[in-house]
Amino acid sequence: MRTIDDLDVKGRRVLVRADLNVPLDGETITDDGRIRASVPTIQALTGRGAKVVVCAHLGRPKGKPEPKYSLRPVAARLGELLGQDVAFATDVVGDSAQAAVAGLQDGQVALLENLRYEPGEESKDDQARREFAEKLAGLAELYVGDGFGAVHRKHASVYDVPKLLPHAAGGLVVAEVEVLRRLSEHPERPYVVVLGGAKVSDKLGVIASLLTKVDRLLVGGGMAYTFLKAQGHEVGQSLLQEDQLDQVRGFLDQAAERGVELVLPVDVLAATEFGKDAPYDVVEASAIPADRQGLDIGPKTRELFAAKLADARTVFWNGPMGVFEFDAFAGGTRAVAEALIASDAFTVVGGGDSAAAVRRLGLPEDGFSHISTGGGASLEYLEGKTLPGLAALEDAE
Repeated sequence: MRTIDDLDVKGRRVLVRADLNVPLDGETITDDGRIRASVPTIQALTGRGAKVVVCAHLGRPKGKPEPKYSLRPVAARLGELLGQDVAFATDVVGDSAQAAVAGLQDGQVALLENLRYEPGEESKDDQARREFAEKLAGLAELYVGDGFGAVHRKHASVYDVPKLLPHAAGGLVVAEVEVLRRLSEHPERPYVVVLGGAKVSDKLGVIASLLTKVDRLLVGGGMAYTFLKAQGHEVGQSLLQEDQLDQVRGFLDQAAERGVELVLPVDVLAATEFGKDAPYDVVEASAIPADRQGLDIGPKTRELFAAKLADARTVFWNGPMGVFEFDAFAGGTRAVAEALIASDAFTVVGGGDSAAAVRRLGLPEDGFSHISTGGGASLEYLEGKTLPGLAALEDAE
């Protein structure tokens, strides 16, 4: 895979596919982590005299303009981080985009409006996607893929455009792939994975793959209740995927057969309802009352998980341990994060809600070896899937 060091960019228009899909409260960016992660590649290109045209998506506007998904606030924040004005195009490949790109001098940056305003970006029809890709590619002379959070999508800006232009991987994508390759091919042991989040069904493939590679698997979050139910425990009103029980029983059997230590919560915070001020009690994970729902792992589980992480040499963590958005139920996620920070392991936070939790809880980002910008992409890579955006970057011109 070529990198930007392999491209002659001076005076040339470079289309950078970034991942700027940040959470917004109105027009206020509540977590700018992905924007900050995109800055080094953009600066590396502008520093060498490139005219940088950044494209990205935000949210799910479904192929038509929707003001709440505009990238305008992102353009302002990107400009602050770059220390220069960023020209903002109010469309993707129309008159505004053409004018913004035409007005660039060497070392300057423009940001196009949300790619997903265009139906061709996400189209399942190869021809429709290709036609949009040709318009997008027409804005530039070179392409840099740096939106790791989108490389698992077969979208025009990720998959089709690099087939039309000389291309290379940006620094962010290179760094992400190096980390995931280390996890996949030669992790130092003990190798411990912590999985959380709401649904087992979102992680079936990665669990099946990890059970062939890891020494220890810790399961928390909403998905833990399907594991507990599969063991025969009652889980009250907790999140449960009944249709996954047979699959999860298979995972429990597979872990036992392979000698993988699969660790589940031993206690939980069981609340009367789902809410930030909901009354709760600490109960044994095997005895959740019928009228209660687990919203976080309990204090004994936090200690147990920390102990299981203490001797690790490699840790991958994806998914919160509870409803971390509510202060009362953020303690489990905080405990896992702090255990990673305290360990001597190579620690990888697998993007998505886990990365958001690190920032929301005010934990030091440099306390982890790597914080991924792509939760779904990280999981699919570890599952062994071919990621369309990476495959396109690996192709020769």
